[in-house]
Amino acid sequence: MIKVPKTLSAAILSMSLLTVMAGAAIAPALGIIKSHFADTAPLIVQLIISLPALFIIITNLAFSALCRFFKTKTLAIIGMVLYVVCGTMPYFLDNIWMILLFRALLGISVGMIMPLSTGLLSFYFPPEKMAPLMGLSAAMNQMGGVVATLIAGVLATISWNYAFLVYLLGLFAIALVIIHLPNERLQSPKTGGGDIEPCLSVKIKRFHPSIVGMFLCMSLFFVYPSNFAIVAEAQTSLSHNAITIIMVALDVVAFFVGLVFGPIMKRFRKEIKYFAPVLFIAAYAILAFSASITVLLTASFLIGIANGVGVPYLNTIASIKGGKDSITTVMPLISASLYIGQFLSPIYISSFGCLLFKGLTAPYIMAVVVGIIYLLQTIITRKSQ
Repeated sequence: MIKVPKTLSAAILSMSLLTVMAGAAIAPALGIIKSHFADTAPLIVQLIISLPALFIIITNLAFSALCRFFKTKTLAIIGMVLYVVCGTMPYFLDNIWMILLFRALLGISVGMIMPLSTGLLSFYFPPEKMAPLMGLSAAMNQMGGVVATLIAGVLATISWNYAFLVYLLGLFAIALVIIHLPNERLQSPKTGGGDIEPCLSVKIKRFHPSIVGMFLCMSLFFVYPSNFAIVAEAQTSLSHNAITIIMVALDVVAFFVGLVFGPIMKRFRKEIKYFAPVLFIAAYAILAFSASITVLLTASFLIGIANGVGVPYLNTIASIKGGKDSITTVMPLISASLYIGQFLSPIYISSFGCLLFKGLTAPYIMAVVVGIIYLLQTIITRKSQ
């Protein structure tokens, strides 16, 4: 393996800026887009946000096969060019079905980029560097979401289609990757790097603590953006802008937690595994039973910390266990699990919560139940760690 240049981490981390933008970046413009396509069923318009996640999952599961045919730099450039082209193409379109087609292709591009954004860190850097690097990766992911959401919201005030120009931010990452990322082969076309590649069931069995953990972590996190604005507007006198600021502040909190994740994990090496589930339980418990502004701010702060710690922790443990092969074994599955959690969270937490419990805060009560399951899963699977 070649000597690692100082700028390599910047090139890899730049890809983390892009991954969260697949759906979240356009969210502020969704209302304006719905108004423009007033004759289209609301569910169809909402697919603009959720459809990319489905194709990210599919591509993640096929990522190992892609690595047999493309070297790292080639695969990254293909993914990011596809990202910029397909992300911005709806700016030129006025047909909802064509827009959805390019949103699906955008999902494929993110499915190619995301395993690289974390897996290449474990490929090039030693295990002792994983915690701070995974923290930085999570921080870049959060910052990408904040910046993209704010820019898309401003662009949407010009016209609904201008919001899609936010995907031009990918050009910055493309430049860094072209200049600094080596073009190495991770697997041979025939044998997957010299050894018989383990089947999917073997990978899941080996890495299930992190895979299931990521699913539960993301499921719990997405209860917040799915319900917070609706519940807060109904229960408080806060304006829409004030609620938006609170929600963006959560991402800022997660960003700063990611920046200091390395020292946090070093200081709380044995306890850190419990941070995310415990904080999620505490946050949703107080949201379920109180609606004061102080409670909203406190819960948002706790959820930001939970997400800021939970994601890099699971990525760090998985990458250390997977070693240099993480990029073709566990990281695609971690990425798929993340988006499955995002995709299913409104169904099995929000919807089931409303069926089992009463009131606007029913999803929060259900989130507490899922948080307890997450804590038990952590205790059982991490006991011998």
